[in-house]
Amino acid sequence: VQLVESGGGLVQPGGSLRLSCAASGFAFSTYHMNWYRQVPGKEREMVASIDSVGELPAYLDSVKGRFTISRDNTKNMVYLQMNSLKLEDTAVYYCNVYHEWRGDVWGQGTQVTVSS
Repeated sequence: VQLVESGGGLVQPGGSLRLSCAASGFAFSTYHMNWYRQVPGKEREMVASIDSVGELPAYLDSVKGRFTISRDNTKNMVYLQMNSLKLEDTAVYYCNVYHEWRGDVWGQGTQVTVSS
């Protein structure tokens, strides 16, 4: 089971980024997928989740209306479109799946820095 994130970077407040997560080693289309983020010294928090068929997305209150999670089951990819980025969105973002044999599986993370 492997998750590989990409798409992070430096962006000005109000800007946009699209994170991608490539999944492999498991039946991707049957699993809920999640995006988390973590700031040094704080616990990792779930930002968004999506069910196996790409419906019923859920979001952290502070990102509702700005972030959109989506997935492409034909490509084993999950995305996080982030618009109207704020300074407080700065964090390392992680792709996550809970696998019944492996437990929580995490990618290596991708740094998102919002700064003027």
